[in-house]
Amino acid sequence: MPSLCVRCPHDDDFFESHFVKLRQELDIPASFPEAVEQEAAEAVRRGPVVPPGAASSDIADRRDIDFVTIDPPTSLDLDQAFASERRGNGYRVFYAIADVAAFVTPGGAIDAEARARGVTLYSPDINTLLHPAILAENGASLLAAADRQAIVWTLDLDSDGKLVGTDVRRALVRSRAKLSYQEAQDQIDSQTAPESLALLAEIGRLRQQLERERGAVSLNLPSQEVVHEDDHYRLEYDISRPIENWNAQISLLTGIAAASLMVGAKVGLLRTLPEPYDRTVKRIRRSALALGIEWPKAMPYAERVRDLDPNDPKHAALLNQAARGLRGAGYVGFVGELPEYTRHAAIAADYAHVTAPLRRVCDRFANEIVLNISADREPPEWAVSALDELPSVMGKARSRDRSLERAVVDLAEAVSLAHRIGHYFPGVVV
Repeated sequence: MPSLCVRCPHDDDFFESHFVKLRQELDIPASFPEAVEQEAAEAVRRGPVVPPGAASSDIADRRDIDFVTIDPPTSLDLDQAFASERRGNGYRVFYAIADVAAFVTPGGAIDAEARARGVTLYSPDINTLLHPAILAENGASLLAAADRQAIVWTLDLDSDGKLVGTDVRRALVRSRAKLSYQEAQDQIDSQTAPESLALLAEIGRLRQQLERERGAVSLNLPSQEVVHEDDHYRLEYDISRPIENWNAQISLLTGIAAASLMVGAKVGLLRTLPEPYDRTVKRIRRSALALGIEWPKAMPYAERVRDLDPNDPKHAALLNQAARGLRGAGYVGFVGELPEYTRHAAIAADYAHVTAPLRRVCDRFANEIVLNISADREPPEWAVSALDELPSVMGKARSRDRSLERAVVDLAEAVSLAHRIGHYFPGVVV
């Protein structure tokens, strides 16, 4: 299920004390055990190594590729770097993913702690990292102007943006720039972006059209910020930028390619989501009616939701209601036999998480599996043996993530409405 993004003043004593209290109530760790920090520091000093059972010990040199990262401006745990080029009438996408497995010893202290945490948790004031900062925000992060060992996906697309070829292997890369979404958008809009970045707009739009043709559901939930003004707090909405969706399409493309490799080899870890119940869609339709948003009877749920504008308050309200249709997501691991259900209904394709190993523990194992599949080798035992455990690990982590998100939203709602106590408002019952 998509996450809401709420930013609150992190240098405000009131909010800071409440964020600490929320994390304590949810039993979110405030630090790493000393053994984990020591193992991470040693791994970064040692440098990346080829994990046990890896497809190959050869590390290609792809520092010739003009990779850039595109993330929120303050992010340091940079999982992905993008580059592209024209390929005849089509395109070639390069996607470098942080090689976390090159720093984490299977069965070691970092591995155990990462399985216990599952994901990086984001509070408005701090990030509760999946891995120690020396690893997540330094040694393994795809920081600009630094040589990094990465997992490089080479994805060939035809003129319509359809995937026609996949290659994945370890390589040495160097990101040319750390761009914020706004900086990347400005370069593309002003036509000052290098071709490698400029093509993201073309490729992103083509992939969005294919997404539409598949009948996929795209929920572009608005970001919100609590702003301190005079003696009260108020809520502002961020403007959604096209590049955020284009960039997301590259991650989706990679996840679809990874799932195809896994399904073909009958081994891996898929992210699944069932189709929404008819009664759920009917409830969302009634919400649209109450909000005065047109929804023709013949228009499918996916089409109506995809065209909602998060910058319109009524549309933003319906987007939040529409998220009900994307409940029930989970993970399924398999070896030797495909699971009964493999699809991700919102993506309208088989899909796997592989693009955020610094922030999701399952991606480290999934990447090692596809690396070996791509090399026509059996995946390593340490990765395959985790497939039974990972769905439960990720389920618990997602549950805690949602609890934190809900607590932050509740706090933001209460604070931003505190000065309105006693006031009356027109409302819509959904």
